[in-house]
Amino acid sequence: MILYIAEKPSLGRALAEVLPKPHQKGDGFIRLGNGDVVSWCIGHLLEQAQPDAYDPAFKQWRLEHLPIIPRDWKLEAKAKTRGQLAVLKKLLKQAEGIVHVGDPDREGQLLVDEVISYCGVPAARREAVQRCLISDLNPNAVKKALAAQRPNREFVPLSVSALARSRADWLYGINMSRLCTIQGRSQGYQGVLSVGRVQTPVLGLVVRRDREIEAFEPRPYYEVLALLQTDSGERFKAKWQPSEACQPWQDEEGRVLSRALAENVIRRIGGQPGRVLRAERQRQRQAPPLPYNLSALQIDAARRFGLSAKQVLDVCQALYERHKLITYPRSDCRYLPEEHFSQAGAVTGALARVCPELAPALAAADLSRRGKAWDDKRVEAHHAIIPTARAMDGDRLSATERHIYYLVARQYLAQFYPHWEYDDRRLEIDIAGGRFLARARQQVQPGWKTLFAQPDKREPEEDPELQPALPELRQGDSLLCLEGELLDKLTQPPRYFTDATLLSAMTHIARYVTDPGLKKILRDTDGLGTEATRAGIIELLFTRDFLRREGKQIRATGAGRQLISSLPEVATTPDMTARWEASLDDISRKEGSYQAFMAELEAVLPTLMSQVSPAAFHGLKAAPAGKPRRASRRRRKA
Repeated sequence: MILYIAEKPSLGRALAEVLPKPHQKGDGFIRLGNGDVVSWCIGHLLEQAQPDAYDPAFKQWRLEHLPIIPRDWKLEAKAKTRGQLAVLKKLLKQAEGIVHVGDPDREGQLLVDEVISYCGVPAARREAVQRCLISDLNPNAVKKALAAQRPNREFVPLSVSALARSRADWLYGINMSRLCTIQGRSQGYQGVLSVGRVQTPVLGLVVRRDREIEAFEPRPYYEVLALLQTDSGERFKAKWQPSEACQPWQDEEGRVLSRALAENVIRRIGGQPGRVLRAERQRQRQAPPLPYNLSALQIDAARRFGLSAKQVLDVCQALYERHKLITYPRSDCRYLPEEHFSQAGAVTGALARVCPELAPALAAADLSRRGKAWDDKRVEAHHAIIPTARAMDGDRLSATERHIYYLVARQYLAQFYPHWEYDDRRLEIDIAGGRFLARARQQVQPGWKTLFAQPDKREPEEDPELQPALPELRQGDSLLCLEGELLDKLTQPPRYFTDATLLSAMTHIARYVTDPGLKKILRDTDGLGTEATRAGIIELLFTRDFLRREGKQIRATGAGRQLISSLPEVATTPDMTARWEASLDDISRKEGSYQAFMAELEAVLPTLMSQVSPAAFHGLKAAPAGKPRRASRRRRKA
């Protein structure tokens, strides 16, 4: 018989639904009409063994044991799902063929691979395992995925990358957490100080932002606007651009700090003639925003609906598994397979039924328009999140489910709209020897922008210096400066993190690394954590009382701030872990090796640990009463 192993029961049931009937339901499996069997994992059935599995002495947390670096890595069954592992082990012994139906990402690849290996499947049979990639739980999509199976060996790099991540998290988390806890206790702190490869740098981002805001001292600065009039009576404003001679009165960002200097400019330009030095117009075309990956969807949902990353992920899972209205949600890809283009009619027809408010937008869409979203070269194990071809009454969804479905559907519809076209205009003007600049953005063709009109707050605010229009002027045209206007301003502190901005920071971590060389190496897609883990990492910091919410703002607690103060800087900044994420991505793309990655980590770990001293934890406050921090035998998450 052929054994199909799905990642979770819902996927197993969707798979069985399109396979031969009648079905016979067993304990943890479904036997098909032709004798084949569908079974499933329940997420990870196995986890990295605890230190005392390598040496009973490691049950005691002692400095002399550190660092603990296993030579022969061990896995152990999770207690809650031990029964399902036994079911799979029995079925694997009986199976003549195996089809891997884990979720289409590196964790989904690993969790089935490790079960097949742990259960002792011989190498020859492992070599023959097939891989079925399902991103859409609707019957037609599942049938297509079954017909497009590939050898599982093609996905070994994906599994190896996930394995490297799992072991790296164990090495770093176990050793740093034990070290910090032992050192903290030597200073009188009673509790567990959990440190993670990803969670601690994320906490560090928030702590540093909070401190920067608290230490911020606003400084006044000044701007000058000239009110100009053309020969035909049209009026507009232009902003003074200080010359190099003004540098002694400017800050590092070019802002004028001298009020007297600004007032002098106003005195000089009032009633004076002006002349256009340069008039430029550039036609710009902007393609529709690509369909969502999970992080982009979480960021937009946080901005528009105030939802946390975990709330969005939970809703997406319900839309995917229970309602079958969207494709696989834990995707890091924003592109679609080219063959999906032919399904546009069925998908848009379904979304109009689920989301009637998008019916007018669908009527204006051109389904023959093929944009850059359809690109096989940019799609690997999974594709962007889009609606499926399944239709149902949208009233059956909760309000939050409708909100998320609306965002996904609208983003998909945008692919069938024209480019947004506008003219960027720029006038450079001389007034009494001073240089002034006026800029405007004038829309030519709204295109896909019509889908994102107010009150949707998804788009970033426009540049405040952009005017809606400017007069038609040419180089050499004369003007009259009616008056100057002095603007008194104050420098503004950075903003506290929100769910949206913290997710964005984790996704585009290169903006926050301190190593200039690393900034150049990191690509836009590199970040802290993965699409599937970022929501959990943020929630974990809240659970451990390291973060708190104030409205939409995310701030560090006293305990979170003190923990960051107690650690060496390298453990609290994203540089090191961002480099690791880039290496893990390289492994999944066959551009890096597991051995090199793990060897580097093992070499640097003792150095990191040597930078932690007992005195650094002096004064660390205990957890609030009623919320003791307990050690966990479970593998510590990133």
